[in-house]
Amino acid sequence: MKNHPVRSHRSEENLPREEQLAWKMAQVATDPVEVTDSAAEMIVNRFIDNAAVAAASVGRAAPSSARAQALSHTPSRGGAGSTLFGLGQDTRTSPEWAAYANGVAVRELDYHDTFLAADYSHPGDNIPSVLAVAQHTGKDGHALIRGIATGYELQIDLVRAISLHKHKIDHIAHLGPSAAAGIGTLLGLSTEVIHQAIGQALHTTTTTRQSRKGEISSWKAYAPGFAGKLAVEAVDRAMRGETSPAPIYEGEDGVIAWLLDGPEGRYEVPLPTPGEPKEAILLSYTKEHSAEYQAQAWIDLARKLLREHPDTADPAKVASIVVHTSHHTHHVIGSGANDPQKYDPDASRETLDHSLPYILAVALQDGRWHHVDSYAPERASRPDTVALWQKITTVEDPVWTDRYHAGGDRQSYGGRIVVTLLDGRTVEDEIAVADAHPAGARPFTRENYVEKFRTLATPVLGETEVRRFLDLALRLPELTANEVRDLTFVARAGQLPPAARPGIF
Repeated sequence: MKNHPVRSHRSEENLPREEQLAWKMAQVATDPVEVTDSAAEMIVNRFIDNAAVAAASVGRAAPSSARAQALSHTPSRGGAGSTLFGLGQDTRTSPEWAAYANGVAVRELDYHDTFLAADYSHPGDNIPSVLAVAQHTGKDGHALIRGIATGYELQIDLVRAISLHKHKIDHIAHLGPSAAAGIGTLLGLSTEVIHQAIGQALHTTTTTRQSRKGEISSWKAYAPGFAGKLAVEAVDRAMRGETSPAPIYEGEDGVIAWLLDGPEGRYEVPLPTPGEPKEAILLSYTKEHSAEYQAQAWIDLARKLLREHPDTADPAKVASIVVHTSHHTHHVIGSGANDPQKYDPDASRETLDHSLPYILAVALQDGRWHHVDSYAPERASRPDTVALWQKITTVEDPVWTDRYHAGGDRQSYGGRIVVTLLDGRTVEDEIAVADAHPAGARPFTRENYVEKFRTLATPVLGETEVRRFLDLALRLPELTANEVRDLTFVARAGQLPPAARPGIF
């Protein structure tokens, strides 16, 4: 890897195209280096992971609305069209709308992979747009794997270097460029075309972080699908010869100067050197639990506390619970966010998903986490849960903030918990990473990904469809173009809701 210095430039400096970050990212996308066996194996895992959480969510409101919008748009004459999760191989729409609808289904439950560093990301969000274009244009599994590897690489590289949340910019601003680059790799486009697509995708996906603040709405699920749709459209325009604002990152009125660290801002963005494999996917990790990633380790610790110290789950015996954790966790999903909604039993599922006090209270009492039951209104409003929930606060601990940003074995997404009981006893424990993390107690393997898919998808798809999809997904690198077009699933009768209220389309 090579670190590339990136800063804002005045217009008169006339920064050469070859020195612009978007061009260097495009060069990574056009590098013909093959995907390594280890990266390809993990891409298959994450493809199955995405399908698992999409299958579990296809009947929910947001994915159903997105699917209805997508069904209003037929495939163009220039391709075969793309499939929609839940409807099977025979129903197709245009690729940008398939990227959008399938992206919403993947993101709805907040249950797929993650990478956290200078910023946040769910790099599996690259998959729906790359898959949609592969189906529409007739690309095989080898090309699909290459495109996905590029999407993961560039999003993770950006997240390692550039903080968006610090400036209240939503993290899809790293996804738009990475998805555009991944599509460019899939299609074998030139550096020039991908450069223009990256610039357009970034320009159109810089949105505010209000989507993850306060009363969190269904837009949290839509945002990545929206970025994927814009990435497909950006590539289409660039292929037609249209250009983008440049230099998009470094310009005097560009992203760095006005949306990020400003004219004095300096970044070092790591990118693979020519011929170096794109293996950033191996740095990411998936979720065992359907909750914001920074809550994963706390659910695991709560299960342990309930086994060893059951009094910690009883509000009649607890005086206070204080979570000592990183700046990110405290300010994003903890009491440091200063969001009263994080303590509101009537809050939306999306809000509860981003409330560590709520998640910890329920996990302490139930000893498990479930993607539906743990968010049910009757569960959130249970009096003993509300009482325990109100006694939980978070504080930033510089030690855990340092570990959050550390590399290698010291990196941590957990912290220390102190439970003070009313009889004067205290219970203390800590956890560094989630059990399913590569450095955790039970790292996820292929077997776990397949089991997650079976658990989430079988009630919705049925055993026959589960077996059919897994047979294809497990052979992803060797699939023919026709088999790639079958990489979707159909829900059983009664699993999808009837048509909702109509819109414009």
